[in-house]
Amino acid sequence: MAELEALLADLDAESADADRLVADLPPDRWTTPTPAAGWTVAHQIAHLLWTDERSLLAATDPDRFGEALQEIATSPDPLRFVDAGAEQLAVLPPELLLSRWRETRAKLRAALAAVPPGTRLPWYGPPMSAASMATARIMETWAHGQDLADTFGVTRPPTGRLRHVAHIGVRARDFAYAAHGLDAPSEPFHVRLSGPAGDVWTWGPDDAAQRVTGPALDFCLLVTQRRHRADLAVRAEGPDADRWLDVAQAFAGPPGVGRAPGQFAAGGVG
Repeated sequence: MAELEALLADLDAESADADRLVADLPPDRWTTPTPAAGWTVAHQIAHLLWTDERSLLAATDPDRFGEALQEIATSPDPLRFVDAGAEQLAVLPPELLLSRWRETRAKLRAALAAVPPGTRLPWYGPPMSAASMATARIMETWAHGQDLADTFGVTRPPTGRLRHVAHIGVRARDFAYAAHGLDAPSEPFHVRLSGPAGDVWTWGPDDAAQRVTGPALDFCLLVTQRRHRADLAVRAEGPDADRWLDVAQAFAGPPGVGRAPGQFAAGGVG
């Protein structure tokens, strides 16, 4: 439970960082385009709200979530439902959209804290623990917060919460290959990242032939596709690791279009 509480505290902090970027935004600026094609500031918050609402449903009423999941599975275009959810909520008045997101994320925090240990929550992929769901919410909130920061020309100081984003990026290696129609390598990779406090984060065996190294911030920007690989100081050793950096993604669903080389300042700042 201590691990879950720490994750929920990090989710609170990540949500608060994104919230601060829009808290005092005039209503007319909520229609400002963001780097995500076709999405405004309102779409970014609407997407976070929609996903938090779905997470809350999974944590509090798994049967209803299962019914909603079945509806999606039988729809003619199941991949459109995420974008459709954001589009429906983005038309809300900004003050209502923001207040509803604040209320929902508070309810989600309480719901995840109350999930009995060992419980698996239903989701659009494999069922997950409350801790895994909290980690996924941190990753997505950070990524969409980056979109907002890039929209407003704000540089966000990197924090230790990036470790959660990096962890999902590493764990999603095989999914990223599959999403691009590729077979994942059978051998493990070694990933070594420098954290923002000067510490070192590692995954995989130290003697692995396939290796990825670099700043944690840059790796997180890569796996969330908020920067092009050419603009980041993430390096690969070995052909399989090199291929992974071309297709890496920490999020579920089909591959995104990512960002263009040179679209932002190099080195992982927005």
